[in-house]
Amino acid sequence: MPGALDKDLPVPLYHQLQNVLKAEIEARKWHADEQLPNETKLAERFGVSKITVRQALQKLAELGYIRREQGRGTFVTRRTFDEGPRELTSFTEEMRRHDLSATSRLLGQYVEEATDRVADALRIPSRSPVYVLKRLRLAGGEPMAIQTAHVPASFVPGLEMTESNSLYEVLQSQYHLHPARARETYSAAAAEAEAAELLGIPVGSPVFTVQRVTLLPNERPFEFVQSVVRGDRYTIVLDLVKATQSNALRLDTANQSRDR
Repeated sequence: MPGALDKDLPVPLYHQLQNVLKAEIEARKWHADEQLPNETKLAERFGVSKITVRQALQKLAELGYIRREQGRGTFVTRRTFDEGPRELTSFTEEMRRHDLSATSRLLGQYVEEATDRVADALRIPSRSPVYVLKRLRLAGGEPMAIQTAHVPASFVPGLEMTESNSLYEVLQSQYHLHPARARETYSAAAAEAEAAELLGIPVGSPVFTVQRVTLLPNERPFEFVQSVVRGDRYTIVLDLVKATQSNALRLDTANQSRDR
C-alpha cells in the first residue's frame, strides 16, 4: 500500500509517518487550511498507535507544515516562500518555480517627476520623468505583494503594460534592457490600511518593505522597485560563511540606515 510504514526498518515509526504525511502535503493531497484526519483515523490508516501519530504531527507542526488548533483539529498551513541568495528573476519566474501561476492586478501606470529618493536610486537628476508601474502581485490567485516600479521614461518611450505582461520580458524584448544584477534591502514593518486591504490581511500585520535597484551589464541602474510583501508568506534565508580577509559576509548597517 502506498505510504505504508515498514516496522522492520531501523527508522522510528513516527519519523516514517512524518515523512509520508510531509510528502502528501507537498503533493497537495490536502490544500492550505484543509483539515487532516484526526489522530484516530490516521492511527487506523497506518496501523500505529495514537502516540506515534501525535509525535509525527508534533514534528510536522515544528517544521511549519501543519498547525494544531485546540478543540478544532489539525490543519495544513499556507505555503511560505524562502527568499535568500538566488538568481535575478521576475515575480512570474519566481512563482513558476513554486508551481504557482503568477498574475497581476494593475493599480496604476503613469509618468511623473522623480522624487529625490527615486532619482538617487536611478542616478538621474531630481524631477526627471520616470515611468511608474504599480501592481498587486498574486500567486495562485492570492495577493502576495504590492510592487511599485520606477524606470527612467527616456528608457521606455511609449511603454504601456497590461495585467498579463511580465515587466522584465517587455523590457528585454521591446527595449533591450537586460538586467545583470540587483540589490535588495528588506525591512520589517506593520501593514498600513491601504496595503492591508489590498493584501487581504489585518491592519498592523507583519510585512516586509523591500527596495530593489536593478542594474544593466554596464552597471547603470534602470529600475527601482518599492514593494510591500506579506510577512506570513515569505521567509528570508541567508547562507552564511566564515569570514576571511578575501571573502566576508557583513551587515551593511550604515547603508541600511541611510536607505531608510
